[in-house]
Amino acid sequence: MPNAKNQEMLTKIKGDLDGVSAVWVVDYCGLTVKDIQALRTAIRESGASLKVYKNTLMHIALEESNLPTLDDMLAGPSAFVFAGDDVAAAAKAVKTFAKTNKNLEIKGGLMEGAQVSAAQVEAIASLPSREELLAQIAGAISGVARGLAVALNGVPSGLAQVTKAVADQKEAA
Repeated sequence: MPNAKNQEMLTKIKGDLDGVSAVWVVDYCGLTVKDIQALRTAIRESGASLKVYKNTLMHIALEESNLPTLDDMLAGPSAFVFAGDDVAAAAKAVKTFAKTNKNLEIKGGLMEGAQVSAAQVEAIASLPSREELLAQIAGAISGVARGLAVALNGVPSGLAQVTKAVADQKEAA
């Protein structure tokens, strides 16, 4: 039976797991305090949060929440990125930081209740953000509407040109 402090921490971890779209597991061994602060800031700006918990407590919390336990990832020093709505932005923040700081290693994580590998997290990071996707959709809709307007405008102007040509022909004759 875990002690009271661990029980409290377990409750906190379960609270963090509720309502998140994804949890990324990273190895932060070798990062300085300044590096970790910079990482936390980058992750916070993406709408996610970085927390450090004991691997055993995370394992218990995952098990009690009926999620994959990530046993292969929960070894050594682990930090957990809890992503909200924009999963791609959180993955992008971690990947970008990992590119500039070789001491941060992405181990993998959970997304929508399924285990994902480090390669899958990096693939998710390469996806456009929610705002970029919305902008692309708006651009596509705008392009279609513009094309339709040009096509519809072409019918009366074509009719006017044909009418003018017929009138010019009658005048010449």
